[in-house]
Amino acid sequence: MEPKLVPQWGASWAWSLPLIAVTVVIHCFGLALMYKLLSIVLKGSEENHLHSGFRALIMGGAALSATILHGIEASVWAAAYILLGALPDRRTAMLYSLGAMTSYGHADINLESRWQLMGPLESLDGWIVFGLTTAVLLAVIQRIWHVSNPPTQ
Repeated sequence: MEPKLVPQWGASWAWSLPLIAVTVVIHCFGLALMYKLLSIVLKGSEENHLHSGFRALIMGGAALSATILHGIEASVWAAAYILLGALPDRRTAMLYSLGAMTSYGHADINLESRWQLMGPLESLDGWIVFGLTTAVLLAVIQRIWHVSNPPTQ
């Protein structure tokens, strides 16, 4: 009976941890910029009620901005997969990366065996950045709600 080969995952950890750190930093800066722009847009709105269409536009813009950030971060992972030879081309790498980051439910695509641990680690990264996104989107909604419905005294 032949011994089973155990994949060497040290390189996956060595690449994944810095990628997680980089994407979290990108995400935090992007979300902070988005929230700062929201503050500028809403400045002086405390005295005036916001039209519901304008509220929807702000929330939609915040969600779109967050989606763009997630796409940028998935692109960072996809570029790493290409650089490492873990996936054959940009299209496959991006499809795999988006699947791994969002749910670890991907199309019938597999990383080269020595890089397979990167998939679950990218999924962990997705949990982190989606959690940050959820917190900021909730803050945006609360901010818009407060501006639209100021407390009565």
